[in-house]
Amino acid sequence: MKVKLLFVVFIIFYIAIIARLFYVQVVMKDLGGQDLYLKTQNLPAERGRIYDTNGNPLVLNQNSYLLYLEPKKITEKYKLVDVLSEKLEMEKASLEAKINDKLVYQAIKGGIDEDKKKEIERLKLPGVGFEYQMQRFYPEASLSAHLTGFVGKGDKGESIGYFGLEGYYNKDLIGLPGILQTERDIIGRPIFVGTQNKVDAENGRDLYLTIDKSVQEIAKRRLREGLENYDAKQGCVIVADPNTMAIIALSCLPDYDMDRYFEFTEEYFEDPVVSEVYEPGSIFKPLVVAAALDAKKIKPDEQMEEDGPVTIGEYTIKTWDDKYAGRISMTRILEKSSNVGMVYIGRKMGNKTLYAYLEKYGFGQTTGIDLQGETSGYLKPYENWYEIDFSTVTFGQGIAVTPIQMLRSFAAIVNGGKLMKPYVVSKVVTHSREKTISPVVERKIISPRTSEIIKKMLVSTVQNAEAKWDMPEGYLIGGKTGTAQIPIEGHYDPSKTIASFVGFAPADNPKFIALVMLKEPKSSPWGSETAAPLFFNIAKELLVYYNIAPTQ
Repeated sequence: MKVKLLFVVFIIFYIAIIARLFYVQVVMKDLGGQDLYLKTQNLPAERGRIYDTNGNPLVLNQNSYLLYLEPKKITEKYKLVDVLSEKLEMEKASLEAKINDKLVYQAIKGGIDEDKKKEIERLKLPGVGFEYQMQRFYPEASLSAHLTGFVGKGDKGESIGYFGLEGYYNKDLIGLPGILQTERDIIGRPIFVGTQNKVDAENGRDLYLTIDKSVQEIAKRRLREGLENYDAKQGCVIVADPNTMAIIALSCLPDYDMDRYFEFTEEYFEDPVVSEVYEPGSIFKPLVVAAALDAKKIKPDEQMEEDGPVTIGEYTIKTWDDKYAGRISMTRILEKSSNVGMVYIGRKMGNKTLYAYLEKYGFGQTTGIDLQGETSGYLKPYENWYEIDFSTVTFGQGIAVTPIQMLRSFAAIVNGGKLMKPYVVSKVVTHSREKTISPVVERKIISPRTSEIIKKMLVSTVQNAEAKWDMPEGYLIGGKTGTAQIPIEGHYDPSKTIASFVGFAPADNPKFIALVMLKEPKSSPWGSETAAPLFFNIAKELLVYYNIAPTQ
């Protein structure tokens, strides 16, 4: 009887084992229970790198590590806090507060380099571990901070690009993670004859830019000098190829340190070139003159009588110095930057024609540049304009534009009349192929003949300007100064201006066009005394860099 009972117990025991095995290996597998033995590990993809037009690296990757703690394995908590606070340069109280004995895993600090990792590992501290990460590395430091943007963390701790190129091209740069699946035994050891599946990570795409690092260095160095010399609050320099609107250099100051972005507020991250709007002032005048020429409403040598202020309703428009020269030509209007003369040109065009050209130039619309954070500026609907608006817009007041809109429009009047889409990335490269980005013509603004006429007028504007600059000898350079008062609480503050200059060289076949802007320069409010000299300092170096021979 006892033998039979024992036999039944064994039978029940073996049936239970078979049932359990069936449940684990068949039922649980169908329900996803394979995770008990099949372990899945993500393989990180390397984020795409960023290079300048000559292949010089602007943004790379370097190995780094995340230090984490397993509180349940920590044997001497206070000793560990003392050691790690010193090695990680963290406050003891802050580190101690992070340690929660109820948790299995706690991330403490990322961005730890290989040397620091090995230094801590040699201490053999129980409960301390490291997780591999990849960190952005900037060989040129913050040479192009606003241009490139930075890589921060998302809500779930994932790496995400913010601002500039990192933000705009995040999906291209981020790549696709791989997967490694390995079948393991009950205590977690790999079963080498079991399932071994691996899907390799697909690294992010590399970006090759239109930016020339050497020109970028020139622009930033000269801009820093300009901010110091003219005691300006902020400044930007953009250099482009006027024929394609490929951006060659883009620098704004103050900027920020991409490695320590978390120490800066968001106002530092936004690129003023694409994100800030302003009233452009007199650098807007050549656009209106070019439009009037193209519409055959004026001729370069046509004369008008500049004999005093112009009254429009309750408003009075004067010249900047309240001096009047009598009979002057359309070219002279640009040379002496006459607001009264510009009102004359606007009236010759007519309101509908003037507004139509503003739309053709693309104001009130984004340019489509491949940088995150672009705003459209503001061009209010035609039906909301008053007579005074049509007058003030001719000299760059009452319209809100971005610097990139302004430079693109100016390039159109000197490149034969083509409004180009500005761009920063020239090609996107993967391990197997590359995609080249070609210049895009948005539309024709003015005729090639009109473009040649306005170029000559702008050369004359530089040569016969009220101010005299230290210009490179033997070169024809065209351009225009601007001094825009900053509107504050419904009125203009004459003590606060945005000084600017747009110039191109050589004038007969422009190799580059550049916009220089200085916000609230204290040494002088005038663009002719601040932004223009800064432009010519940059132009001198670019003429040498591009090996452009004098033509005069």
